Amino acid sequence: MEIARDGRGTTTIGGTTFVWGQRTYIMGVINMTPDSFSGDGLARDVNAAVQLALQLQERGADIIDVGGESTRSYRAYPGASPTSLGEELSRVVPAIEALAQAVDVPISVDTYKGEVAEAALAAGASLINDVWGLKRDPRVARVAADAGVPVVLMHNQDHMCYRDVVSDVIAALHRITAYAVQEGIARENIILDPGIGFGKTHMHNLEILRNLDRFAVLENPLLIGTSRKSTIGSVLDLPVDERIEGTAATVALSIAKGADIVRVHDVTEMVRVTRMSDAIVRGPRST
Repeated sequence: MEIARDGRGTTTIGGTTFVWGQRTYIMGVINMTPDSFSGDGLARDVNAAVQLALQLQERGADIIDVGGESTRSYRAYPGASPTSLGEELSRVVPAIEALAQAVDVPISVDTYKGEVAEAALAAGASLINDVWGLKRDPRVARVAADAGVPVVLMHNQDHMCYRDVVSDVIAALHRITAYAVQEGIARENIILDPGIGFGKTHMHNLEILRNLDRFAVLENPLLIGTSRKSTIGSVLDLPVDERIEGTAATVALSIAKGADIVRVHDVTEMVRVTRMSDAIVRGPRST
């Protein structure tokens, strides 16, 4: 693994080298779903996805994350049902094919299904973002290993029982990392996500954010996704479309505690937050 100046290493995603510890990177979200919790689902509108991707790139996104299944589909929301494999493929593959021709930044596919991951890579994606950390479909590990692409592995579980949420999540991410390496994924291609909002109560989420610096023991880059999430709504008593300030607070404090990538919907505003936070935490950029 190439070592960066601060000793934390680098990862190449789609031909772009990410230098960990140098600055915070922005992952912009494109939801190709009709039922996104954040209210920004585009369903199958590929033209809208291209226009949004171009905007996200222009506004400072370093990665564009494309998903075809809302978390509503597998988290017991009233009236929700799982998204079929065929439906997910029909949502993400045409969008990724179009985006790969339109933008210069790397494209990530948000999926936990091996067949979707494989098709997305063939369409032009260069990063797999697995919200189940290889637990739902272990084939994702083989797809990533064979393609030599990086993965985001998130902590997730079907219950909210912990002895100590921070210690338990760190231990689980250790196990996930070991399994990924065993399956042939290069250590430098693993990015970890503690899974804010997944298998956790609001108090669990706040405890993880409060102790995010403890996750440095994992020695892998850390992605944090708090954007517009229900914990913010719970604390502030605000609907999804009024959570931008709460998101900004979580982003800034996550950077102070060691986040390397933040996954966000509101790219313009969060780029400003990350640049200001980086200037305080890491020093102003030289360019």
